Amino acid sequence: MNFTIEYQIVDKVKKAKRGSLFFGDSFLSKENSEGVRKALQRLVKKGELIRVATGIYARPEIDPVIGAVTPGIEAIATAIAKRDKARIVPTGVYALNRLGLSTQVPLNVVYLTDGTSRKVKIGKRTITFKHASPKNVSTIGEISTLAIQALRTIGKENVTVDEIEKIQQLLKNEKPTHLQYDYRLAPEWIRKIMQPSLNQ
Repeated sequence: MNFTIEYQIVDKVKKAKRGSLFFGDSFLSKENSEGVRKALQRLVKKGELIRVATGIYARPEIDPVIGAVTPGIEAIATAIAKRDKARIVPTGVYALNRLGLSTQVPLNVVYLTDGTSRKVKIGKRTITFKHASPKNVSTIGEISTLAIQALRTIGKENVTVDEIEKIQQLLKNEKPTHLQYDYRLAPEWIRKIMQPSLNQ
């Protein structure tokens, strides 16, 4: 029975492109939990999979110099959200970093979500999902979402002219329909900053 389980898992893993993520519980049923656990352990030992967090595995991309490469935080967070059928929005220093407004790479990356609050340990880093109201995770533009969250992090009283100008410049690259949609969801003081980009 265990060999059948392992064959099914190996087949699924080898058909997936490198960089793909898998969740241990997606292979599970009441009858095969021990078989799945052992099969995943063997695949990790063989180097077919790497364990990126508790219950989360990846078929690693292979770099010719450094070898197996673990998927990035963004890919892992997106995969978790997809599995949970939840929306997520990056916040805090991570949003600032993604926009180029900060060089700091946070060890604790925080996402707002309409799913369950939780923490996922990825090596020395942590992904924190914080439950939020639907309005706060309803933005659809990649750049405008980051801009709104970055400005929330900086704060109305602390944002500088340089930061405002940089954000306005970045928003010019957002899809106009996405920008218009997200503009309506932003706080009033952030809408004033976004407004000039709507007219480009």
